[in-house]
Amino acid sequence: MKSQTPFAAFSANTVNSPPDAPLLSVEGLQTVFTLADGRDAAAVSDLSLSLRRGETLGLVGESGCGKSVTALSILRLVMPPGRITAGRIVFDGRDLLTLDEPALRKIRGRRIGFVFQEPMVALNPVYTIGRQIAETVAVHGLARGAAAKARAVEWLEAARVPEPARRAREYPHQLSGGLRQRAMIALALCANPALLIADEPTTALDVTVQAEILDLLRDLRASLGLALLLITHDLGVVAEMADRVAVMYGGRIVEDGPVSAVFHSPAHPYTRGLLACLPDATRGHRLVAIGGTVPSLGHFPPGCAFAPRCGDRLEECSVAPPGITALSGDSGTGRTVRCYLHQPSSGGGA
Repeated sequence: MKSQTPFAAFSANTVNSPPDAPLLSVEGLQTVFTLADGRDAAAVSDLSLSLRRGETLGLVGESGCGKSVTALSILRLVMPPGRITAGRIVFDGRDLLTLDEPALRKIRGRRIGFVFQEPMVALNPVYTIGRQIAETVAVHGLARGAAAKARAVEWLEAARVPEPARRAREYPHQLSGGLRQRAMIALALCANPALLIADEPTTALDVTVQAEILDLLRDLRASLGLALLLITHDLGVVAEMADRVAVMYGGRIVEDGPVSAVFHSPAHPYTRGLLACLPDATRGHRLVAIGGTVPSLGHFPPGCAFAPRCGDRLEECSVAPPGITALSGDSGTGRTVRCYLHQPSSGGGA
């Protein structure tokens, strides 16, 4: 990319937690929604994850498993009838669940950037792209007036938007899907946050543009020293982009660990099923599908949410959700799994 000015200008946005501590640590998060019949249903339940500086964590799972709710919960953007009922969200040493709204506004956008799944919805249709970026820069006290407008153009250039000065004067509807996504990335990064959350950033884009967006995110992460939480249903994107992967199903993370280890030897039956669904280059190879469907919110079974679709289920799988087990064969890698097959008492072994 041509312009490095935005990176140098905003490089003062440093973290305050100890260098060996996770930048983001989510512990026991539970987010529930009140259904029409008055019941509370957990879209995210007992979820824990961590992310270090400069690291990319891929959060992967089928549609409806709770990935986007997790992202919104981290930023405390869950709207009624949803609410967070338990857990801790520690970012740079501060529990975001204890902060008031003014303190949170200093973190959203400034310290944590967010790339929404659909930029046409996230971008304001009545303001130009340049104005939206310039206002974000001004709100966070980084530049004002002509300087903020210049920063907007620089960030559009950094996001590889062609003719950035002209595009800054255009409205979201005047841009293609790929350019809107680049503009959304520029808006999310214009305050140089320490963490970027990207929720399905390549959804509804053609294959060529998807590859360009992923290359852009990879290069910007390296240039800015970002931590990246990449939410996707595409295992190929995770394999290409992430250092670690967290596999999510039914509101819980069922497996977590380094991408190479998880992809080489998946421990949870759901992870194995997802990997088996990937197309094979072998001629005549039949595609494999996971039987059954993802349960809807409020209809999760009492035990493991995946049990009705699992060919390896045990009797206890239908009684209560399994706890988190550290895989003994992966000492030092931080691999964990939620499955009775890997709990010592089940006899499945790890």
